[in-house]
Amino acid sequence: MSDYAADIRKYTANVDEAAVKTIVNYCGIALRNVDSSLVATSDPQELAAVRDGFAAKKLGLDAAAADAGIKTVVEKMKGERRKSRVTFYYLLAEATGTLGKLG
Repeated sequence: MSDYAADIRKYTANVDEAAVKTIVNYCGIALRNVDSSLVATSDPQELAAVRDGFAAKKLGLDAAAADAGIKTVVEKMKGERRKSRVTFYYLLAEATGTLGKLG
């Protein structure tokens, strides 16, 4: 869990450990596979899956709010070649003001 929090701290100062744990539990077995543990931001289908999956189901965002949040996170993480799914989801929740739904 601390590895995920350390990665998130590259982008934001205060990390809610309970929210990180919720995201890790949500992702579950997907985090065991290197490919599925990362978000491919250059793939529109991947971003649609994030929007229609995590953003809609876990955060309760509509498509427009989710797309705006995803765009913000992609911009924030643009220097990172391998974007951790946990970090991406955390920053998405933070960017959309829905982090409280995870903690």
